[in-house]
Amino acid sequence: MTVPANLVAPLFAFSVESGGQFEDLAPVILYGHSTTAGSMADNVKTSCASRSQARALAGKGSILEQMVAVFRKNAPTHPLYIVSIPESGTAEIRTITVGAPPAAGGTGMVNVMGELVSISIAAGDSAATVATAIKNAINAYDNPQTGHALPYTATVAINVVTITARHTGAYAAEIGVTVPVLDGANALTGVLTIATGTAGAGTPDTSAANAAIEEDDWSFLISAFGDATNVGKYDTLLSEVSGRWSYANQKFGIAYYPKRDSQANLISYGEGKDTWKLCAIPSFTAGGHAEPGYLWVAAMVARVAPWLAGGATGDVNRNQTGLVVEGITAPTDTAYWPDLATRNAFLASGLSSWRIDGNGRVAVDKIITHARTTAGVPDTTFRDIQKPHALMYSLRYILAQLAYEHSNKVIADDNPGNVGSVSTPKDIEATCYHAYVGLELRGVLENSAAALKNLTVTRNLDNPNRVDAVVPMDFSNPLDIFSGLARVYSQFR
Repeated sequence: MTVPANLVAPLFAFSVESGGQFEDLAPVILYGHSTTAGSMADNVKTSCASRSQARALAGKGSILEQMVAVFRKNAPTHPLYIVSIPESGTAEIRTITVGAPPAAGGTGMVNVMGELVSISIAAGDSAATVATAIKNAINAYDNPQTGHALPYTATVAINVVTITARHTGAYAAEIGVTVPVLDGANALTGVLTIATGTAGAGTPDTSAANAAIEEDDWSFLISAFGDATNVGKYDTLLSEVSGRWSYANQKFGIAYYPKRDSQANLISYGEGKDTWKLCAIPSFTAGGHAEPGYLWVAAMVARVAPWLAGGATGDVNRNQTGLVVEGITAPTDTAYWPDLATRNAFLASGLSSWRIDGNGRVAVDKIITHARTTAGVPDTTFRDIQKPHALMYSLRYILAQLAYEHSNKVIADDNPGNVGSVSTPKDIEATCYHAYVGLELRGVLENSAAALKNLTVTRNLDNPNRVDAVVPMDFSNPLDIFSGLARVYSQFR
């Protein structure tokens, strides 16, 4: 606040105000379940800096703890919040029946969600003894390197181990429980029979959580829940008409969710979606995925989030192909390692794609939104995931520059006295252009000279207190494809 113009008493003084320094942290929110052992309340956004904090907040072995563990492997310092969504439905129950153990004993392993649970079998151990050992190993399992406890609790009756999912819902069908093939012998090979006794059922309702975060600052919503009802709610949350992308909100954001099905069904699903505010990370029902879809979406998006949040360094529009994703493993069946034709079909249908690199690791291929058309005609403007995130950064940056220079001002056509409290349309146009150049210098936008020719700022004819602007924005793009011709000669002519 400046010294009042009507002050009479002598005074030497300074007023202090900020000149403005922009920052966009682009926080991430994770949706998942917590257990009763966690301290957090449902439907409340809670800051979560580390795996240990996730365990305290969400409980050991919870979906949220698992998601935070793989997220932090790929984005160690990215601003992160978690929201516990109330459970609904029936918990999955599986049985592990132990047959005749090998007479000589040995080391046996069971793969649960990509985690190898090991037991020692002594010579002559009975099936009941082995079953008890498996039960104890599952309940005690806690991997300090990956940060994972197991998503099941176990009980035993004679030679049958019963494992129950920690949460209710259909999600648990995606968790792999197998007897792995090892480089050495696995003493449990051919000994165990694994079956689903009670299928998990039910999907949670994210409505209350969506309402709680609607006005908050975030750029990424990563949800464990990809059912049709909740996906529709994410789209509504991010609506351009009345949601976070509308003029009335201007908070923005993109929602990411998992989708697991057959290849044909996945492509059909993608072709049925058409929105640039949502992104699905696909995986296959067959093929031997160890980790459930909610870990795939958390890990995959975490891997690219630091770049997508990198407007200040120009990283936001970088090609992401080949970035190795930590915390998830390739399908055991190599037939489900997507080849070029499969990846291309996914992308053409509006689904993101991933690949397996030469070391057998999961890597990003290309992350995209569901954008397909505008007004019924093909439109790829918002297909690449880089575009909406670059747009978020750009709009926030331009709005910040306008606030720094023109908030609490008078609007007038001209300012012949160069009065500091007066802004003109030309002043505002200059701010928009300088902001554009600033974004061009960061590598986010390009062609500022051409943009200036089409940049307009005018006072509204019906409301003299209002200024209307058109700001054309030409974004830089990820370098996805190089197409070269190698012309071969026996000898140059």
